[in-house]
Amino acid sequence: MELKILHDKATIFNFLKSNPEVQLYCIGDLDDFFWPGTIWYALIEHDEIKSLALLYTGQETPTFLLFCKEESEYSAQLISKARGYLPQFFNAHLSEGLKEGFGNQNILRYYGKGYKMVLCRKVEDPCDPAIRRLSVSDLDQINVLLVEAYPENWFDGRMLETGKYMGYFIDGRLAGISGIHVYSPEYKVAALGNIATHSAFRGRQIAFKLTNALCHDLQKDVSLIGLNVRCDNEPAINCYKKAGFEIAGSYDECFIRNDRELK
Repeated sequence: MELKILHDKATIFNFLKSNPEVQLYCIGDLDDFFWPGTIWYALIEHDEIKSLALLYTGQETPTFLLFCKEESEYSAQLISKARGYLPQFFNAHLSEGLKEGFGNQNILRYYGKGYKMVLCRKVEDPCDPAIRRLSVSDLDQINVLLVEAYPENWFDGRMLETGKYMGYFIDGRLAGISGIHVYSPEYKVAALGNIATHSAFRGRQIAFKLTNALCHDLQKDVSLIGLNVRCDNEPAINCYKKAGFEIAGSYDECFIRNDRELK
């Protein structure tokens, strides 16, 4: 077994597409919008990829993503071989059972388990006049809403350039938002993110309506839509199930100190 850094999108995609529901975020990061911030580590045996991991460096703290279906033994080997190349600190999304490969003493923060959910039906447009597409001109209102309603959320304002953010307005005030973390018309995938409702307007099914509106729009040019959600966030899970999402897998989210000597 040897560790290689891959640079060919077609080779990477050929591996990821065998488990697209779980690998959706990684597939989306092949898009030109995200690609410059990616480093792909592969465990190779006889020219065959046995496990593949992504280090996404497009944000202040890098994120390491490694998901597996039946190749967990290979994924554990990949972690062992790749640690010398990884940064000193990073966030990680890992299939269950893999975080121990970094050593329990190096899990500085454990954020909990999350579900990967995928949309399993066509979505109708809610046709609600309170919903409109958001743009960069709405950035100030978006930041205010997210600070008040979802302060731990990660938001990249560049994503507004995709045109795939929806807002729910009440008396001119932004009451709710739905957006994306990943969007690739080329690879036909999207991952929802930044879904939040201001506490003053909860109980009106705003998140459900916004999710439907966004998914209806996304289904015009992508074939696979997914999202990540904390396992203990029952209101959100119920909302997404009502919208047509089903659980496709689970993962651990944590912040890791890499105590191995860097290459």
